[in-house]
Amino acid sequence: MATKAEIAKNMPLLAAGEGVWEGWYRYYDAATGELIDQHRSRLICRLPEDGKPADYHQTNHYFWEDGRVEVREFPANYADGRIWWDNDLIKGWAAAMQPDDQNLSTCLNWVRKNEPGIYLYEMIQVDESHNFRSRVWQWFRDGKCYQRTLIDEHRVSDDWQNWTNHDAPTD
Repeated sequence: MATKAEIAKNMPLLAAGEGVWEGWYRYYDAATGELIDQHRSRLICRLPEDGKPADYHQTNHYFWEDGRVEVREFPANYADGRIWWDNDLIKGWAAAMQPDDQNLSTCLNWVRKNEPGIYLYEMIQVDESHNFRSRVWQWFRDGKCYQRTLIDEHRVSDDWQNWTNHDAPTD
């Protein structure tokens, strides 16, 4: 287990992303460009002081217009300059993009465990204030990109420890 200080030193962009983020996920067919799904989101990103349940822990709340709600937990551990996920849904990593003279970009790669042949690459780009970010997922099936997800988010709070609002985001 890594300490919060160690992760902040080695992955400052990840550490700067601690807090509560809200936004939209929009899924597009790569061949046609057609919007195939969209939903609001709230992500709680944290580096727990005690390293429990992991060095990094992200909870994603998804809210669809029809009332569906989904919550996913993504604990990850730090090693070798990256954070690593290995849970029931995904196995993969996140690292600072190299080179990035602005230090505003992160790259991720993961596989979906329950979907053989599917893997994703994600790029996260934050603005200089670290309060707005854009993310792009490129979904590959057997080596061919078949879907893209565009995610636009803004930070609504730095204080993830005291966040109590569980309602769907409204903006």
